[in-house]
Amino acid sequence: MNDCMPHSAPEPIFEQPWHAQAFALTVHLNESGRFTWPQWVERFSATLARHGISKDLNGGDDYFTAWLETLEAILAEAGTAAPEEVESTRQDWEKAYLETPHGDPVRLGGG
Repeated sequence: MNDCMPHSAPEPIFEQPWHAQAFALTVHLNESGRFTWPQWVERFSATLARHGISKDLNGGDDYFTAWLETLEAILAEAGTAAPEEVESTRQDWEKAYLETPHGDPVRLGGG
């Protein structure tokens, strides 16, 4: 078998950079042994069901908002990211985003 043959699976396409970042972080945590992929699928499916999301999703904000909620819950339960820290960080990012001139990179702490 030729190792140089291209694989047939399409590369994922993300609508927003944060979608790709959330996906990559989840894959990294899975590969690091924080949870198995079947555990992830079970939890993510439950999040989607809780939100009443039963339609086919295209990988947009509704999908990745549920994805991020699931990841935050898993990390909070493991003691890795307390909900208060997550909310504080989210507020810091929102403030930085709103205060950053259009086109400039968003940075925490004004740096």
